[in-house]
Amino acid sequence: MSLYDRLTEDLKLAMKSRDQLRMDVIRMIKAAVLNKEVELKRDLDDAEMSRVMTTLVKQRRESVEQFEKAQRQELAAKERQEIEIIESYLPKPLSSEELGILVASVIADTGARSMKDMGAVMKAVMARLGGQTIDGKHISELVKQKLS
Repeated sequence: MSLYDRLTEDLKLAMKSRDQLRMDVIRMIKAAVLNKEVELKRDLDDAEMSRVMTTLVKQRRESVEQFEKAQRQELAAKERQEIEIIESYLPKPLSSEELGILVASVIADTGARSMKDMGAVMKAVMARLGGQTIDGKHISELVKQKLS
């Protein structure tokens, strides 16, 4: 079952169970995917849909930070719930150990020696991850540690 079909089925279930938050989040995901499809003028595959959802998660995390700074805990909690729902459709992220091994192998493959090579290493790591949901900051920190 494709990711889009799964979203459609889950939307139906959420409507039947009157789960308003889940309905809203799934509709938001479908709208974001549709906007990207219109922008690219083609249908998205599952990996591209995952990237769109990763962007949505990142936006929600930034919102949580802002709401916590403004002492708006109820809004931050709602954003966290939305993050959980969106992440349920994303593939399982790699562990820190697995990421470390991947970064080390990319550094060995590219022959990177110093921080000057960081851009090439980051590009290669992101290419190997494909549609995986990984925070770029975390990868950047790992690459800096390994190249230092």
